[in-house]
Amino acid sequence: MTQEPRYIVLLGPPASGKGTQAAQLREALKLPHVASGNLFRENLKNETELGLKAKGYIARGELVPDDVTIAMVMERLSWPDCVNGALLDGFPRTIAQAEALDQALAERGHKIGVVPYISVPDEVLIERVSGRWLCRICGESYHVRFNPPQQPGVCDKDGGELYQRDDDKPETVRQRLKVYWEQTSPLIDYYRSQGVLVEINGDQPIDAVAADLHAAVVGD
Repeated sequence: MTQEPRYIVLLGPPASGKGTQAAQLREALKLPHVASGNLFRENLKNETELGLKAKGYIARGELVPDDVTIAMVMERLSWPDCVNGALLDGFPRTIAQAEALDQALAERGHKIGVVPYISVPDEVLIERVSGRWLCRICGESYHVRFNPPQQPGVCDKDGGELYQRDDDKPETVRQRLKVYWEQTSPLIDYYRSQGVLVEINGDQPIDAVAADLHAAVVGD
């Protein structure tokens, strides 16, 4: 009997550990990790037909239409390594994209099986990101709480000055989270209403999050 392909959508805000967990899930489930950011970069780099379409919108400072993005994702899902399904990361981002994905999968007789959502309080996310500091010389990464340098502001390895990227500053992190919640809150409710959303507590050790994720997905 042919195995029904399993399509999993992994949701989680910035700094929720989604990337780390996606890598572990990919290995555990033997499914390809299909990340929308990578798809865009590959299509643009290889100047595919879809990549050239997307490039035109990007060059004009416009958002890439959902139909182009959907076509890119569905083209990737047609690859041989996706015969048993895929782990989708970073897509869909909006209700319109989720509906379009459901329709495109339905046309193939498939559907989204489970949507693990890694939930972490905003203040914890802000602390995780805004506590990061980097060495200007060697690029070594530190965290004021989880991995502090021996001397504040100084790299342990070469004595270089530690600095904080603009992306990691609290005000920037808050803005990124604001955008995320504006886009994603409706998506969480969308999948919850379909009965496929499983909320995972991301405010716990990485191994515990991984165990909960594995249980949620394998139990699907």
